[in-house]
Amino acid sequence: MKRILGIGNALVDVLVNLPDDSLLNEFNLPKGSMQHVDEATANNLWNKIQALGTQVVAGGSAANTITGIAQLGLDCKFIGKTGDDDLGHRFAHDQIVNGIQSLLLKSRTATGRCTVSITPDAERTMATYLGAAIELAPEDLNEQMFDGYDYFHIEGYLVQNHALVRRSVELAKAKQQIISLDLASYNVVEQNLEFLRDILHNYVDIVFANEAEAEVFTGKQPQEALHELAKSCTVAAVKLGRHGSLVKSGDKSYTIAPYPTKAIDATGAGDLYASGFLYAHALGMPLDKCGDIGSYVSDKVVGIIGPKLTEAIWKDIRQFVLKFNK
Repeated sequence: MKRILGIGNALVDVLVNLPDDSLLNEFNLPKGSMQHVDEATANNLWNKIQALGTQVVAGGSAANTITGIAQLGLDCKFIGKTGDDDLGHRFAHDQIVNGIQSLLLKSRTATGRCTVSITPDAERTMATYLGAAIELAPEDLNEQMFDGYDYFHIEGYLVQNHALVRRSVELAKAKQQIISLDLASYNVVEQNLEFLRDILHNYVDIVFANEAEAEVFTGKQPQEALHELAKSCTVAAVKLGRHGSLVKSGDKSYTIAPYPTKAIDATGAGDLYASGFLYAHALGMPLDKCGDIGSYVSDKVVGIIGPKLTEAIWKDIRQFVLKFNK
């Protein structure tokens, strides 16, 4: 059985449903983007949303993906950094509950948190205070952490630290791991384009991008963007939201149909698509089946608030996956 290692920003998500876009405008948060904010702004935003009611759950892009893979039944480990505080303890507890062998380094800085604002159109806009997560450094990593794993998954949000990203993929490559990268957010891609192109071309085997990220990366629309991305790595997947996804490897490409779900909140949809896809890929399934399972898991999460699926939903997903394992 394959084992999967992930690294990312260890964050706690603070989810809030907004009645309109006014709060986003007040804090200059472009809809659908991920913006880094300082602690003062994060606290100000926190105070503003309390009256609206919030939900606090463990989050972080790569952590969400690794959690999904663990729920599907593979052995997983996650590397991140948190504060020694209540939010950090919540994050660690969530990892334990989901059966993840987490390696959480500690900091005196507060645990990072991401305020996820969900508007009536089901779009999510993220304001991220990285806190302790940003202190994860290249020197924190060593080759022993990567021993015994077959896949390495990394989130694009880590590119605030180019040296950390490069160090991690170098260690994974040295262990001959299959490396997957989620491009994370269109503005992250825009701000780190040349660096991401270099990492993709030289280290990455599987890349995940939504259509906005793919367009920023290639300057092209989804179908042509897919072809461009696939030139730099073994497998490329472009997620199209309610229209499904596109997958390509070599000269073979696939159009993956969605599983219609009334969208309530897109938080975690891309992360969980990667969960289903990587799980299926690790089991040696054909690429169209990888995309199909990714699509099914992703469409389940958009029907709820936040990225955490209930055990009942996971049971349904496992039953769905069983037909591909026969």
